[in-house]
Amino acid sequence: MSDTFRALVLDRAGGQFESGIRALSFSDLPGYPVLVRVSDSSMNYKDALAVTDRGKVIRSFPMVPGIDLAGVVVESADPGFRPGDAVLATGCGIGEEHWGGYAGFARLKPEWIIPMPPGLDARRAMALGTAGFTAMLCVEALELHGVAPASGEVLVTGASGGVGSIAVMLLRNLGYTVVAVSGKPDMTRRLKELGASEVLPREAFSDAGKPLETARWAGVVDTVGGSTLVRALAQTKLYGCVAACGNAGGATLNGTVFPFILRGVTLAGISSVNQPIDVRLRIWPRLASLVPAKTLEENTTEINLNQIHDYATRILAGAIRGRIVVRLED
Repeated sequence: MSDTFRALVLDRAGGQFESGIRALSFSDLPGYPVLVRVSDSSMNYKDALAVTDRGKVIRSFPMVPGIDLAGVVVESADPGFRPGDAVLATGCGIGEEHWGGYAGFARLKPEWIIPMPPGLDARRAMALGTAGFTAMLCVEALELHGVAPASGEVLVTGASGGVGSIAVMLLRNLGYTVVAVSGKPDMTRRLKELGASEVLPREAFSDAGKPLETARWAGVVDTVGGSTLVRALAQTKLYGCVAACGNAGGATLNGTVFPFILRGVTLAGISSVNQPIDVRLRIWPRLASLVPAKTLEENTTEINLNQIHDYATRILAGAIRGRIVVRLED
């Protein structure tokens, strides 16, 4: 094993943001108990914000970004993990407060790590990543609030993106009738292949609309926020549920209380970052079982460390479809 490995490192020196691939040594890593050889990571919207110095994602510098990682344990001072164990980690401040997945190795706390679920390898786990974990949390929120396949149509906004596309697959495989919203007309056929019965244009949700509109959706997975979320709430049926997990379309909620007090709609906030380990251990095997490997592969693009900045810019411009796996090389 080489004494050094490659990593994308973000820094801020004299107020100037810096980003570049560096050779790190094991002594550079934080002193957490579990050393993982990282084979794969992924790129999410939050990663794109971090590597382009937008959104104040990074809490301290220098930082290795990458909020997801998968690989094999090399050393462990914790009895719960042994060398050779295949593992994954998402969220938990990785890539924001703690060095993350865009490096050949990572040192992690054991409470951030779960064993690789049956049926997954590192690449497929990262093709799911935080996006898949978030999508599954959204689906479970709908189920918890009584939204069943027989309840009616479920809307998925931002359906061309990582969370949205996986949510479409999950809902369809669970028997729901899914309507997708996308700003990419060329994705209509693909979204129907993933399981959408209908694809609506983004423009249909481009403004907040009326305080209450014709009730259509039994449930909603909203990955966009802003006026899209307000419009979706206004169209949600009596006692429906809207699971909200994104803000690419805006962080403000300029709507009314009418969907809540006149239709009893539930707005369920979804945060994937700090979910406890028992939730992770439950969600990941279910997620793995519900997304066919072939379909996931067709929805995934693989890149390397050198391509991260280019793809981050494309994500923020809305030019990416599906999921991105970052393959690590040392």
